[in-house]
Amino acid sequence: MRTVKEHSYLINVYWTGNLGSGTSSYTAYKRDHRLAAQGKPAIPGSSDPSFRGDPTRYNPEELLVGAISACHMLWYLHLCAVAGIVVTEYEDEAAGKMLESEDGGGRFTEVILKPRVAVKSGADLNRCNELHETAHRHCFIANSVNFSIRCEPETVIPPDSRVES
Repeated sequence: MRTVKEHSYLINVYWTGNLGSGTSSYTAYKRDHRLAAQGKPAIPGSSDPSFRGDPTRYNPEELLVGAISACHMLWYLHLCAVAGIVVTEYEDEAAGKMLESEDGGGRFTEVILKPRVAVKSGADLNRCNELHETAHRHCFIANSVNFSIRCEPETVIPPDSRVES
């Protein structure tokens, strides 16, 4: 792959979980933090509840799965627009699997994307599904991870979109 442009991203991660004694013990602090980029709303973060995190906040593992799903979706929408396929709805139920090791570390082993896409009547459903493969090959995030990402798309033409004969 020949590099044509370089892009940089700046995110501020600020720990908000000091309960007064810092990290004096494993149970003395919260895992709460916020992620922010200039001019954008902050994202409340924590660790996974399995690791003493706040279940009402996003954890890094969810954000990784979400980044993969969002990157795939954005590429897919772009490719459909270029191909003349009109997408009217897109929803993905992405799921990631992470294995924890004996030493407390771990790694993701796979992410499965399950996009449900609605398209306007006249779209070639085979072509719609092929474009998911192209989106996967182009996805910046998918190209940056070392685990399997599968895509199990479902494409439908809603009844209100069909042409009456």
